[in-house]
Amino acid sequence: MSDTLRERALRLLARREHARAELARKLAPYAESSEVLEALLDHLQCRHLLSDERYAEMRVNMRSSRYGNARLIQELRASGIDADAVDQALAAVEDELSRARQVWQRKFGADTPPVDVSERARQTNFLVRRGFSGDIIRRLLRGDYEGEQ
Repeated sequence: MSDTLRERALRLLARREHARAELARKLAPYAESSEVLEALLDHLQCRHLLSDERYAEMRVNMRSSRYGNARLIQELRASGIDADAVDQALAAVEDELSRARQVWQRKFGADTPPVDVSERARQTNFLVRRGFSGDIIRRLLRGDYEGEQ
């Protein structure tokens, strides 16, 4: 295992958590072979320096105050995180309806749903782009907050 490759990996991990696939992509140009790279990644995982679960938790905690579950799931899956780690990370954050309500209130400064059809459509589109589910958006814009925890 190349010391310079290991040092490069440790420098990247010292800055922030990385998913295994993301770190592999960043280190691939510097690795002698794919076997050397896989051995290094396995070594880092065994020593608990590299963890997809920790990465998923960090990513969800960082972005859950702005985005819905659909967007968070898509981002984590694109980073190569398995479904179990994604579910575990999402289970640890506030429920989606509460987060959607906070995003909606920050953006539109409203406590009551819009009456105007065009304004309702604009707000719906904004929340969809943020990755909130249709059911959550409908409940929010109907004023149905009873499901909040």
